[in-house]
Amino acid sequence: MALQTTVRTFRDLDLNFTKNPATKDVASRVGDQAVIRSIRNLVSLSNYEKPFHPEIGSSVRQMLFENATALTAQHLKRAIEDVIKNFEPRVRLKDVVVQIAEDINYFQVSIEFYIQNNASPTTISVFLERVR
Repeated sequence: MALQTTVRTFRDLDLNFTKNPATKDVASRVGDQAVIRSIRNLVSLSNYEKPFHPEIGSSVRQMLFENATALTAQHLKRAIEDVIKNFEPRVRLKDVVVQIAEDINYFQVSIEFYIQNNASPTTISVFLERVR
């Protein structure tokens, strides 16, 4: 008997809503790019922003209006870890590093994680600053 393995391909909608030229339908993100986009969306999503799922989201945006201190960076790190662990089952979080730029009041966040069925870690960097 031959051993069968199943490799899952992750697929999400492209939130830019570009049109697939072949099917004329909304394009999709496939593989690692789908998971990376999902993590970026989770970090920037506030509670009650996603229709019919008020529990999905984090308090990251609200923390950007606080002073950029080490304590705020710790709270920010914890909020990012919680939202990824709770709402993105396709990844295993390795580390979240938050660096502070106190003089211009923004945070640089590096998120390192393993995607299912992928042995090498993936790292994304996100710059968080308040818009208003």
